[in-house]
Order: sequence, then C-alpha cells, then structure tokens
Amino acid sequence: MGIMSKILGGGGNRSTEDYVTLDLEEDFESPGGANSMSVQFAEIAGQQDVIAIKDAVYDGDLVIADITRHSTTDNASDRIIDELRQVAQEVDGDIVQKGDDQIIITPTGVGISREKLN
Repeated sequence: MGIMSKILGGGGNRSTEDYVTLDLEEDFESPGGANSMSVQFAEIAGQQDVIAIKDAVYDGDLVIADITRHSTTDNASDRIIDELRQVAQEVDGDIVQKGDDQIIITPTGVGISREKLN
C-alpha cells in the first residue's frame, strides 16, 4: 500500500477516530503565526453537504471530499461537481477527481499536480 493510499484511503471506511491529533505545541516548534490553510475532510451525501465545502474553500481551506455515495453516472453528482468546479474557479484554486470516490478542491493559489511523483 502506497503512502497516498494510506493518506487518502485505499479501501475500507474511515472515520474521525482513524486519525490522531498531534500536540504541535509540545512536539514541534511552529514557524510562527497561525496556519493560513487547513485540510478539511468531507462526505457528500447530497446537495446540502456542498454548502459546508464551499464555505471551507472560500475560507481558504483545502477540502478532500468523499463522493462514494454517488455513482459517476448520477445527474446529482454531475451538478455537485460542476458547482464545486465553479467555486474553485471563483477563488482561483483547483479541483480534481481522484478515482470514482474523491474530489480534492483547493483554495486560492493552490494547484494540484496531475502527475505522480514516482
């Protein structure tokens, strides 16, 4: 299993209990200031879930959204992806679909490479 599969999920369901919060003040020295961007995880079960994702991207956060509840031929899925694509364009960010199960939306000035490192 590669590192990206471990980070972004390579099968199985994940929940917030699968992640461990590190105490950065105790373990690491901060380069100064508060974080300007956070990575948010979301599940898109319906159109109502898009609002929180849009708000996060407008606030400058990167969002990794799970879309496994929608089929790739679903019209609702197409509308949701088009709406998120418009948000990425409005904030001068980026959007990419990873496989059939995830969408990554970035805020202003953050691009997503379409090439693998290895």
